[in-house]
Formats: sequence, C-alpha cells, structure tokens
Amino acid sequence: MNKTNTPPKIYTVSELNREAALALGEHFLMIWVEGEISNLSAPSSGHLYFSLKDAGAQVRCALFKNQQRGLRCKPANGMQVLLRAEVSLYEPRGDYQLIVERMEAAGDGALRRAFDALRLKLSEEGLFDASGKKSLPRLPQAIGIITSPTGAALRDILSVLKRRFPAIPVIVYPTAVQGANAKFEVAEAIQTANRHADCDVLILARGGGSLEDLQAFNEEIVAREIAASAIPIISGIGHETDVTIADFAADLRAATPTAAAEHATPDQQQWLHGFMQYEKRLEQCWQRKLIRTRQSLDWLDKRLAQQHPGQKLRRNAQRLDELKLRLTQGMLKKQQHQKHLLAAANARLAQFNPAVRILSYQHRQQYLARRLERAMQHKLEQSRLRLSNTSQTLHAVSPLATLNRGYALVTMVENGKIVRSVQQLAVGDRIQTRIADGQFVSEIVDL
Repeated sequence: MNKTNTPPKIYTVSELNREAALALGEHFLMIWVEGEISNLSAPSSGHLYFSLKDAGAQVRCALFKNQQRGLRCKPANGMQVLLRAEVSLYEPRGDYQLIVERMEAAGDGALRRAFDALRLKLSEEGLFDASGKKSLPRLPQAIGIITSPTGAALRDILSVLKRRFPAIPVIVYPTAVQGANAKFEVAEAIQTANRHADCDVLILARGGGSLEDLQAFNEEIVAREIAASAIPIISGIGHETDVTIADFAADLRAATPTAAAEHATPDQQQWLHGFMQYEKRLEQCWQRKLIRTRQSLDWLDKRLAQQHPGQKLRRNAQRLDELKLRLTQGMLKKQQHQKHLLAAANARLAQFNPAVRILSYQHRQQYLARRLERAMQHKLEQSRLRLSNTSQTLHAVSPLATLNRGYALVTMVENGKIVRSVQQLAVGDRIQTRIADGQFVSEIVDL
C-alpha cells in the first residue's frame, strides 16, 4: 500500500515508448556494432531495413536513403558488416532498433581503425602541419610520376599533361600500388626521385578502390617518406571521396589522378595569351618611341628654319641632311633589329602552340628523336665527367685511402655499428675487419 497516498504515475503507451527512446539515445549515443545482415528489405522509398545478428541475438536496423551515398559496400544477406549507429526505439511499434549512419565490410573496419590511429599519431607529431608543406613550382622543369606503369591512372595523367603543357618532360617511376610489397616500392620510388633530383615536382597516384586496395597509401613508411621528400609531392589517389594517409602527408592533395596532373602543370593557353600580351605591349612601346622621335626631329627642323640665317643654313644644310639620314637609318636599323627580336619571340611562342606542334609532328619526329639521342649522349657524358670528378674528390677523402696506409675499419657483424672501443665488445661477439685489399670476420675469444 502506498504510504504517502500519492497516486502512481500512469503512462500511456506513447509516453512509455517516448521515454524509453530518450533513455536509449542518452545512454548509448553513437556506437559501433559488428554482425551479419539478414532479412534485408529494400522498399520503393529507397530506405533499407534489415536485422543484424550474431550467434546469440539479433537487432532490427534502418539505413535511410540519404545515408547510402557514401557506402563502400552493397548490403546483402549474409554479409558481415561493421555499423556506426544510433540506438533508438521505433515508437509506433515499440521496436528497439539501430539507426545506421555508416556501414563498412567487417574487414574494412579493422583497416579503418588502424587508419584513424595512424592519422592521429602522425598528426600529433606534426607530420601534417601546413607549415611543413612545400610550394609547387610555377613552371616545372620536369614532372615525376609514381604509379603503376599499367594502370589507367598513368594514361589519364599523361593525357592531361600532354594537353596542358606537352613541352614539360615527364619521368615515370613505376611501382606496385597494391599488395604486400607496394608500400616498400612506393617509399623506394620517392627516395630514388629525391636521390636523382631529375624532376622538381612528383605526382603520387593510383585509381580508385576499396580501403584494402588503397592500403599501401595508408602505411606509415609511405607517409614519412612523403613528408621527408625535398621534392614537393601532389597526391592523386582514388576517387574524390577516397582519403588516405598519403593525402594528409602530401604537399597538395588532388581529388583524382587527372586533377593532380592539372595542379602540376600551368595552362599552356594562358601562357601563350600572356606572351601575346607582352608582344602587343612591346610593339606599342616602340611605336610611341618612334612617334616621339619623329616629333622631336620635326621640332628641330622648325627651330633651325626659324633661327638660322640663310648663310648658316646653306653651310649646315648638308650636315643637317647627313644627320637626318643617319638618324633615319639608325631608327630603321633599330626597328629592323626589334622586328628580328619580335620574330624570334614569335618563333619561340610557336614552339609551344599545340596546333603547330600537331601539324609538324610527323615531319619533326625523326629529327627530334635524333636530337633527343644526342642530348642524352651529351647528358650522359656530362654525368660521367661529374661522376669522375666526384669519384676523384671522394677518393681523396675516402676511408679506403686511410686503409691503404695500414689502418683497419672494424664493425659489429650483428648490427653493423663501428667499433671505437673494446668496451663495446664481449667474448663471443663476431666482428668484421676491413683492410685495404679485403675484409674478414673474427670472433672475440678473449678481452
């Protein structure tokens, strides 16, 4: 019996369900749940309804149409999935359910958690800070591409580069972009590009795919090589919705491989338009200067005519004619010289005109091939000469020269560290001793 005589609160069914829904939402907020899809239903409204079950229980789920745009997997009965959802109650029926905000294949869930953990770790280290990003060159001398040599991404990038500015050389660093070794190949390609320094901007690219397909670009080794690169790197990985760790580490993230190619090159047509504007301004400047010179000459003629008596005029008439002739010839000569310079500038501009290049391509192909071969030979000879000079310099300060004088270099076999003191050694350690004409391995038996 109620001792206070306070009547108990009597809930309607609607009130009870409403209070239960509020309690569930306040307690669970947004949670992650893993299980198997069953009883999948797709009515004409576009919403999806299904059960999520495991070996011991199941729960109803609703995935509304506006949350399906970012799905990376197509829901199907029997699929093991990882859901991010809000715990709720469908009040009209009193059914406990999950309102799904995000769905991933169960395998992708582990990758996503690893992705988020690595992103947080590198971000806290400052690897993604804007202050560390390098500026892209306004007009690259050469563009490097790190991608699969057989992928569609490479063809798309080359097509864009040819259309926008075909005169810029392109260097391809072929790598695997998927698989267990892909991360090492990508990291090695970045190191190779920096070591050779043949290009001043790099494009890191591959086509779209699942989170597992893009895993090579979510690896720490790749992110650290990107951040350490002295050459600015543009990432163009996957589709616009794909985001990788490499995108955060890159100096510029492009939505797609083709967008990365557009970021790497200036628009040739804009440059040609700028050159045409410079040509027009130059012509106008010389026209104004010619007009001022002619006006000055006319003024001098009038002044002489007004102030010069007949006798002096006759004595200097010949001199005046001579000066006029020299001035005219000088101006004509200078004007002709400027025309030659303008013609040369036009010829250089024509070299960058894609229409002219297309029309003359067949006639110039063999000629350009021979020039390329001669240039490569010349470049090779220069590199050999630099290598020879560098080798001589290195030999002068090389440790090998010291070894030739009877000294030896001792390192630990286990880790390659240089032995500078017997304090580093212990009985049983194996050491490698290098002398002038070879090396040998020893074992410490006594100290």
